[in-house]
Amino acid sequence: MFRFEDFVNEFSADAINHEQFLFNLFITALLTYILSLFYTRYGNTISNRKQFANNFMLLALTTMLIIYIVKSSIALSLGLVGALSIVRFRSAIKEPEELAFLFLCIGVGLGMGANQAIITILAFIVILALLFIQAMIKRKKRASTPDNMFINISTSKTDVKPITDILTSLFTLVELKRMDQIDNRLELSFIIETDSLDKITEAKDKLRDLSSDLNFSFVEQRNLAV
Repeated sequence: MFRFEDFVNEFSADAINHEQFLFNLFITALLTYILSLFYTRYGNTISNRKQFANNFMLLALTTMLIIYIVKSSIALSLGLVGALSIVRFRSAIKEPEELAFLFLCIGVGLGMGANQAIITILAFIVILALLFIQAMIKRKKRASTPDNMFINISTSKTDVKPITDILTSLFTLVELKRMDQIDNRLELSFIIETDSLDKITEAKDKLRDLSSDLNFSFVEQRNLAV
């Protein structure tokens, strides 16, 4: 006859192997460190990839710790479910790629926390290999076309036309990629195409004259001659 007490005892029978835990902890840290380097080098998001990648190791190690602890105790696992039903996690994820890499970090933490080191490492290698091939294909396509520059602009003004007028008067290609309203500020992300440093300097001066509270940054121009 099935008894709930027997189920609890079986569920809690596995004692934590501290040597195995430390080994898994080291492997998780190593994998996520490699992932952070890969994301910083080959990621496509406009935001600061290096700063975002610094969260990978912490996320994976925390996930592994939680899984390693609760897997040997049904009481702790039920307590975790209750805690997660109360706590709401909020994160400003603006790019799908950021979310995908966070899921990969969680997957590494889950796999290592469940003592599935071999399958986790193999899956990690295959995923990174596929992402690397994808990045190389995109790089070859990009080599045949002019490289673009990202311009991120933050302002308290809601009228976008003066900004777009300045950019379109100076650059051959201007595309609005993202527009975010955060509190009382408007954040804009443009892609432009140029090979002239003088035009970038002129755009900088005109944007600065447009508003004293307007902040901007120019990033990721690869073929600009200085």
